[in-house]
Amino acid sequence: MSPGRNKKLTLRVATYNIHKCRGLDGRVDTDRIAAVLKPLKADIIALQEVVGPSLKTAGQDETLALRLKMLHLLAPAHTYRGRLYGNAILSRLPVSMHTTFDLTQSGREPRLCQRVDVNLDGHTIHLYNVHLGTSAAERTRQAKKLLSCIADENVHGPKIVVGDFNEWKKGPATGYLNERLKSIDLMPHLAWRKTYPGMLPIFNLDHLYYSGHVEIKSLYVPRRWQALIASDHLPMLAELQIMVKDY
Repeated sequence: MSPGRNKKLTLRVATYNIHKCRGLDGRVDTDRIAAVLKPLKADIIALQEVVGPSLKTAGQDETLALRLKMLHLLAPAHTYRGRLYGNAILSRLPVSMHTTFDLTQSGREPRLCQRVDVNLDGHTIHLYNVHLGTSAAERTRQAKKLLSCIADENVHGPKIVVGDFNEWKKGPATGYLNERLKSIDLMPHLAWRKTYPGMLPIFNLDHLYYSGHVEIKSLYVPRRWQALIASDHLPMLAELQIMVKDY
């Protein structure tokens, strides 16, 4: 069999904690979140703090997907006022696998990791969408569990891990993730590197880790007024170049 040749694929990935679509002005406005996301032209969007459907209304993931003309996959960790609540992924690419991993720690808010496998020009890319807890000890245990899920030897190919890691500063969870995965160094890419809180961001809670032959081509955090007030986080977009074997 021919060894094949290297091929470079481009993937635009965004992560955004939408805060139930409640802006800093107190308004719940799904259309405003969609307006923030649309100019990013992401292939995959990992969302956190998403409210699912009720008996009378569609879920926020479905509404956003309709506005952006994308597929939607909700991964609820628990319920919020009687509605499913958790992570969601929007995708322009075909999805071949959707699963979740429980990261919940005893006595703490239920948390999970959502994984989708997407088809990018005939190649499978694995994307993990996470929202870690607010306690340092909780995050440390979650990071260890997350790494065991990502390290599954039956899952081959490039792996992208994005989401809200709730790590206000470098701590044990960040340390564990950096030992096993590569992470984006925001310094060369962004003058504005912080994503929380939205109006005057002073923390970088939203991150991207990866394994495999992945290169970060560019990063973008929007700073327009609409983005600053639409949620208590800002979205982050990464344009990735992924090296694969084309047989």
